[in-house]
Amino acid sequence: MNELIGIAIAAVLSWINFVLIDTWMGLPESPGVKGAEAIGRSVKKRGGDLAGGFFQGNIVCSPDASAGTLLASIACYAIGTPEGGFIAVALVYFGNRICADPGYAGTTGALSITCIIAATSLIGLTPAEFVVGMLIAIVTIQGLYHQTASKLLGKIAKKMGRYTDIT
Repeated sequence: MNELIGIAIAAVLSWINFVLIDTWMGLPESPGVKGAEAIGRSVKKRGGDLAGGFFQGNIVCSPDASAGTLLASIACYAIGTPEGGFIAVALVYFGNRICADPGYAGTTGALSITCIIAATSLIGLTPAEFVVGMLIAIVTIQGLYHQTASKLLGKIAKKMGRYTDIT
């Protein structure tokens, strides 16, 4: 498979994986850790969506599905097989417990992307393409334009019934 096509497919799959898991786990509903509230309120002040800002703040301040997805992709690449992702699952799980993070979004993201990497390896996608794809996915949420990204995240949260009640 062409490497650029593989990276594009991996980026889309990684983006869907981590955004849906983090939304399902409630990241847009409230700040789960201290810094997430400050980030959410800052994004809102600049014209963004509060729920999307909480989502962005939570993934900056805690090992959620974005981190789990990236770490599992790196572990699969480093070890050379999708089974490397299971090592990342264990590390993310313990990392969440050390941070006193009450959720399992990071662990779920690492586990689900490991399964996705294993399944897509049958059509020629590689763990390296998922590493790059996940970096692209994170940049679209955290690095390009917070206001627009937060509005998209807020819309997804509303559709999934995970929008914040906090004002």
